Amino acid sequence: MEIKSARYLISSALVSQCPKADKPEYAFIGRSNVGKSSLINMLTKQRSLAKTSATPGKTQLINHFEVESSRSARSPREKWFLVDLPGYGYAKRSLTERRKWEQMIEGYLRKRQNLLQVFVLIDSRHEPQKIDIEFISQLGEWEVPFSVVFTKSDKEKPGVVDRNVKAFAEKMRETWQFLPRFFVTSAEKAAGREELLQYISETNSITDR
Repeated sequence: MEIKSARYLISSALVSQCPKADKPEYAFIGRSNVGKSSLINMLTKQRSLAKTSATPGKTQLINHFEVESSRSARSPREKWFLVDLPGYGYAKRSLTERRKWEQMIEGYLRKRQNLLQVFVLIDSRHEPQKIDIEFISQLGEWEVPFSVVFTKSDKEKPGVVDRNVKAFAEKMRETWQFLPRFFVTSAEKAAGREELLQYISETNSITDR
């Protein structure tokens, strides 16, 4: 897949405020400060499409971007939505704010009809975290299709990253019969970009049939 353009559309507090569900949609979510904005910018090759910040919890709304791409140099262009969701697990949020976040995210994930895949971002530098496992379990209960994207693989030794990815898989096998797709990425080195975009392209092609 080749990205031709990507542009910001709208930020919504409710799923009812989101754009018309007339294109394939892919959402990105993870713990605060997992490198979500950097990954989105790397995928689209736009440095400032998604706003990066050193302050955790900066993203607080459902942010829609429209992406135009082609599957090959000669194939026609296609449009799809990329969604930047607020990070979870930000400790400094109040209980009221966290509940509001939960309601917004649950409403989006369960009601957005054109949502084809949720990419759950996991920091590859760390061993499996309870909050990530719990969020993934919630996706399973809601029957929301998802894949796991390990970020910041360039920030740690390859052996450590491999061990953490395997440990995460083993933790999931305790309650999951089948594992989702795993991707290992680095925003700085563009590692995993081709694999992620190929997967999106393949998923788009299925919806065209």
